[in-house]
Amino acid sequence: MVIIMDEILQRAILVGVDVNSDPNFEYSMKELANLAEACEVEVVGEVTQNLQRTHGATYVGTGKVEEIAQQVDISEANLVIFNDELSPSQIRNLESAIDCKVIDRTLLILDIFAKRAKTREAQLQVEIAQLQYMKPRLVGLTSSLSRQGGGIGAKGVGEKKLELNRRRIEDQIYALNKELDHLVTARQTQRKLRKKNALPVVALVGYTNAGKSTTMNALLKVSSTDSEEKKVFEKNMLFATLETSTRHIHLADNKQFLLTDTVGFVSKLPHQLVKAFRSTLEEVTEADLLLHVVDISHPEHETQIKVTNKVLEDLGVKETPMIYAYNKSDLADDAVIPNQESVKISAKTGAQIPELLELVKKHIFDDFVRAVFLIPYTEGAAVSYLNERASVKKVDYQDNGTLMEVECDASDFERFKHYSV
Repeated sequence: MVIIMDEILQRAILVGVDVNSDPNFEYSMKELANLAEACEVEVVGEVTQNLQRTHGATYVGTGKVEEIAQQVDISEANLVIFNDELSPSQIRNLESAIDCKVIDRTLLILDIFAKRAKTREAQLQVEIAQLQYMKPRLVGLTSSLSRQGGGIGAKGVGEKKLELNRRRIEDQIYALNKELDHLVTARQTQRKLRKKNALPVVALVGYTNAGKSTTMNALLKVSSTDSEEKKVFEKNMLFATLETSTRHIHLADNKQFLLTDTVGFVSKLPHQLVKAFRSTLEEVTEADLLLHVVDISHPEHETQIKVTNKVLEDLGVKETPMIYAYNKSDLADDAVIPNQESVKISAKTGAQIPELLELVKKHIFDDFVRAVFLIPYTEGAAVSYLNERASVKKVDYQDNGTLMEVECDASDFERFKHYSV
């Protein structure tokens, strides 16, 4: 695993190329600084360049390479971080010219994921992504990792100056994928059981640090579930959680659904990570409803929405209904929400959470039907089932059985329709 070594202070120069006046370039550079901070790297300078296309040999122009080298000397930086993914030859050429360790945005994000991964499944997924990234870069990264004893990319798969050859890395990837397959099979079995129980699934999606985990905890609090015991980890930080958490939401009217929290997204999310986390992200593709959590207080929240929707599109999620929860509204009182399929909330204070829940219910329980069943007294199991799974509006004990007026989903109505009156 590649993890930051705290004993060595990382001081970095950030480098970005604005190709053809990208409207999101400035935000992307701010985000790169936030990613560096998440890796406990001190940003001591920034170099940018406007180009129609990047340079094949050094990504930036020759003059900018000299400017970066000067900044490294002046600021005593020991790391240069590029805002885009670099090729192996670009890493070699840049390090030779700058005489400093060079990494790209992809390796930075991989390092954050490595640091945050807690479960075995997440650790396997991150390690596979790291190896896939490093396999074509063995030559370039060997010199890079030999420059510093610690820091980003300095342990685990980068250990011993990346003496692992490509064959050994391929063998490692194979072995890790085999172990991961067992965990994926278990997840798929759980998913099949949930489908068998016919409970609708709502998946929380959104940009990293938008407040998905806090929203899950807020929804748990208004349900009849033991919210304290089932709470998920939440913290104001990038990629606070990488693990998929699923919670059973049991409402006061006996309606139930499953709420799934997934890994957050970020612009230029490395394709190695998307590929490695595909089994985890399948929870999104299987959902009945997507609950897109947006940090409305963030000045670039519209860009974050576009990034999230693009990742979802890449995953093949196009037809699943989506509603928007514009979170952190307590920090943006004057913000206007665009349509009826959205609600402003503050997951932290609990404001508008009941309204959000009503919007969720409107979508996932739209197939519920009102029915009246007369169930013989000999069929007590049917009565118990409806008491647990349906919203019981009225009960009357008659001579020939229990008369129940209920609201239930279509599958339960089909199951008991022979009792219908």
